[in-house]
Amino acid sequence: MNSDGSAPATAPLSRDALRQQLRALRRHLSSQQRALAARAITRHVADSRWLHGARSIGLYVSVGYEVDTTGLRRLARARRCPVYVPRISDYRQRSMRFAREHEQMALRNRHGIPEPSLSETIRAQSLSVVFLPLVGFDAQGTRLGAGGGYYDRSFAFRRRRNTWHRPLLVGLAFACQRVDHIERGVHDVPLDAVVTEQGVEYF
Repeated sequence: MNSDGSAPATAPLSRDALRQQLRALRRHLSSQQRALAARAITRHVADSRWLHGARSIGLYVSVGYEVDTTGLRRLARARRCPVYVPRISDYRQRSMRFAREHEQMALRNRHGIPEPSLSETIRAQSLSVVFLPLVGFDAQGTRLGAGGGYYDRSFAFRRRRNTWHRPLLVGLAFACQRVDHIERGVHDVPLDAVVTEQGVEYF
């Protein structure tokens, strides 16, 4: 404690340390907690206006302890929204494209994530809404990803626009992944909203 009674200042966590901390919090959620949260998140999306009018949707294929997107894929199909999922096109450049999803996606990339073929792709600019995975987020819509930079590169054009344009970028997360502040890097593309089991938060 300082002489004035205040707590001593602590250095902010590095991004890697924050990722490690938030992954541990997410990992400690039970399978039942994750399943209930995923269902609640799907309901919140269903109540929004995002999946209407046959809009083209970008949606990640969940792995590990990420928010399960199976229910969202079913919801999008039921509402006749074409679903496109990421497929890494260049590991060295850390770039990816969005390819039309298939019922069966036997291909897996180097990170163990199922991918579709590149038979039908769409430009990121042509998607209406993209649901993104994340490790953490803050009240300003700063997204802490896994560290590969694929999404920030794919949507870098959003940082160069003076007015809002699509696609809407929506993070999917558990409430425990929210932190007070994440230092935003020069290449970070902010989110427009995040959906947790507690509801939708717009930025």
